Amino acid sequence: MKLTILGCYAATPRTFSNPTSQILEIKNRVFLIDCAEGTQVQLRKSKIKFSKINHIFISHLHGDHFYGLIGLISTFMLLNRENDLHVHGPKGIKEIILLQLKASGSYTGYNLYFHELESTESVTVFEDEKVIVKTIPLSHRIYTNGFLFQEKNIERKLNIETIENYNIDKVYFNKIKFGGDVTLDNGTVIPNSELSFPPLPVKTYAYCSDTKYDESIIPIIQNVDYLYHESTFLESEAPLSEKTMHSTAKQAATIALKAKVKNLILGHYSTRYSSIEMFKNEAETIFPNVHLAEDGKEFPLD
Repeated sequence: MKLTILGCYAATPRTFSNPTSQILEIKNRVFLIDCAEGTQVQLRKSKIKFSKINHIFISHLHGDHFYGLIGLISTFMLLNRENDLHVHGPKGIKEIILLQLKASGSYTGYNLYFHELESTESVTVFEDEKVIVKTIPLSHRIYTNGFLFQEKNIERKLNIETIENYNIDKVYFNKIKFGGDVTLDNGTVIPNSELSFPPLPVKTYAYCSDTKYDESIIPIIQNVDYLYHESTFLESEAPLSEKTMHSTAKQAATIALKAKVKNLILGHYSTRYSSIEMFKNEAETIFPNVHLAEDGKEFPLD
């Protein structure tokens, strides 16, 4: 699992920073999370192949989280995209995008599917044999969701030494990986527990932006490996964070501590501050494993 930060600042783009967008690579899937202005340029800088993005997850309809979407959809058309594209986002996103396409006389030569969200409860928005994605209802000025990404590790690890001792043919390897026993030529049944080890622990990533301090998300993100939580302000601007329904670095760290997550990534910084190191310093007074999102930074989520 690898996370690439394309943009991690609040509000407007600057010449040296970008609003929110991320790429999560998990089990050979490439998911785009939010799509602010400048996302296409950042994708190219990070050498992410556009054709590998088949699912886009939009947290909410504030411009610094989705104003780059129509441009990306149009570029996919210019690149003669053939793969289906799925957009998961709040109700209203379909109307907005289709209106923009219609007004500009544009079209897509590929299938464009919208999966609009309205639930205020955590729901599954994507699932296949290797990955499951659920919403994290957040508390912001408009309807907003975070997203929880979780691997499905069902394949067991082969115990090669034991397999070789029994002289078991490679043709049975796939059966063993998925929990099957093996019957030898003499009729002896070798249980799977001898032939394999338990699957690797699943990796999880929770994305939470934008939101005020809200402990109701804790049961959903409990024990995740990495939590990205917005930290728009420092505690010195706590009254402003409450007014705008954003979080401080200290509040993000408190959520991480109470949810017992393994690592916290801070982002969505207000551009009023001279250094983002101040966010890390403040958060570390509450929670030890703090990382700073930065445009272009990659996190191998191992």
